[in-house]
Amino acid sequence: MKRTRTIIILALIVILFGSALYYLWKKNQEDPQTYASETPSEQTIVVKTVATGSIVPKEEILIKPNISGVIEEVFIEAGEYVKQGDLIAQIRVIPNVSNLTSAKNNIASNRNALQTAEINYQTQKTIYDRQKELFEKGVIAANEFDQVNNTYLQAKQRVEQARIDVTQSRQNYDIIKTGTTSGLGNVAQTQVRATVSGMVLDVPVKAGNQVIEANNFNEGTSIASLADVKQMIFEGKVDESEVGKIKEGLPLEITVGAIEDQKFDAVLDYIAPKGVAENGAIQFEIKGSLQKIDSTFIRAGLSANASIILDKAEKVLAIKEALVQYDKDTKKPFVEIETGDQQFERREVELGISDGIFVEVKSGLSKDDKIKIWNQVQGLPQFAQ
Repeated sequence: MKRTRTIIILALIVILFGSALYYLWKKNQEDPQTYASETPSEQTIVVKTVATGSIVPKEEILIKPNISGVIEEVFIEAGEYVKQGDLIAQIRVIPNVSNLTSAKNNIASNRNALQTAEINYQTQKTIYDRQKELFEKGVIAANEFDQVNNTYLQAKQRVEQARIDVTQSRQNYDIIKTGTTSGLGNVAQTQVRATVSGMVLDVPVKAGNQVIEANNFNEGTSIASLADVKQMIFEGKVDESEVGKIKEGLPLEITVGAIEDQKFDAVLDYIAPKGVAENGAIQFEIKGSLQKIDSTFIRAGLSANASIILDKAEKVLAIKEALVQYDKDTKKPFVEIETGDQQFERREVELGISDGIFVEVKSGLSKDDKIKIWNQVQGLPQFAQ
């Protein structure tokens, strides 16, 4: 029994020893670790942040009626260009009974005032004629005649004002009843005209719709919206973590999803002073004016992204950021430079801006240096911890 146990133990020792010899032999057959290298290159490095938003007109004008009523006819469609003064729509007035009655009463009141003024005027004219004759004969003094003359002129002025009031009350009655009156001509309130030149973006009404005039208590019904589509801006939002990095005047690169392979230059000209909470984060509104878009038609409302250029270094010596290592103690950056066949030495470098892929090298390297790819062995990436 003891002999059998001894044989088994010896056999296990032989097997383990043979396995160790095989492992060492196999390991000896593997190629030694080799490191590849890269040289610095000339790069243009751009540091930027991205904001999402849309393209909108710089100024969008809403056309509203000066009088309430019903749309009788619309003369424009979205997408058309109109000039200032062009006819947009015709309104048929539906008079308000209360306003109409009030206007009628106002006419009657003004007519009564006119009659009273005319009677008073005739009385003062009779007195004036009599006193004038006496004054010319030297019967009354000049001061007494001057008082009579002033009273006569005042009575005459009251008649003229009363006649104006009657005319205005009649015109007001006509406007309430029909929307226009004699004397308005082409500026009749039933005719809605363009106040600016531009493209028609939207016509939210059609014939038969009721519209309300703009006043102190109501914004009024929009009949059309106009804008100059050659003056467009980007409106977007940036996160609170990025807003501290940007400032007005920075250049933007705008990409529009519906327009492929084309970028538009813009300038950041507005950053909201107050943020708005959205989905648990604070967002700040920004605006940027697009430059030189005469040759391209950009539809209002298209979604777009704006790359805000925070910093830029053109044609500088740069290396891939993955080649940079950091000292554990000093945290200073360094690279390993090839000095011979698979021989490297450590060299500290001064770095500039980085776009996440390439980093600017301000000093410590030349364009001919070969830098060790320390996290790649035999062509297989093995990133260090």
